[in-house]
Amino acid sequence: AVEASANGAIDRKIVSLLERLLLRTFNSECDLLIQNVDYKNIVIYENRINNSFEQLNRLTLKYDVMITDEYLKLKLSELRIYHEFQEKKQQEAEEQRQIKEIMRDEIRAEREMEKEKAEAEREEQKYQGLLDKMLEAARQAQGPELDRMNAQIAVLQQQLDEAKEKERRISQAQLTKSGFVYVISNVGSFGENVFKIGMTRRL
Repeated sequence: AVEASANGAIDRKIVSLLERLLLRTFNSECDLLIQNVDYKNIVIYENRINNSFEQLNRLTLKYDVMITDEYLKLKLSELRIYHEFQEKKQQEAEEQRQIKEIMRDEIRAEREMEKEKAEAEREEQKYQGLLDKMLEAARQAQGPELDRMNAQIAVLQQQLDEAKEKERRISQAQLTKSGFVYVISNVGSFGENVFKIGMTRRL
């Protein structure tokens, strides 16, 4: 990791001490930088390791003690491996976010459909109730009053038919939803060997 040359016992002790200090300092700085690298700042941290390498070597150059280029390459490789790990974590986090967003959209769409269906059912019940009351009243009516009631009955019957048709369309839409079928395998969300097959209207 470190190259050095020395003459005599005293020089050898100094060089040995410088070697240890140089290597410990460089390792500490590299470890700190590697721990802080994330998926988007690899170039900055590569430059910082290179700068540390050059500055430390300048300090000990006159003693012929230097960190080798091979050791620098190893530290840069370690940095890149950790950077790739951070990229993978970020990719998995983004996949998790997309999965949760798709599932939220599905739940939201299903709730909206259920709400529309419940409103259509209430509307049908309302018109059916009004129609039943009008038919009952019409049995007792005669002449112009009966004609007026028959006209109202016709309107109520049309409104009831429209409410039934609306409810039928909603029920049919629940059975035949259009969208995109997807298959997801994600260990973080579902565990090993578990797949989710679903449908979404999202592109």
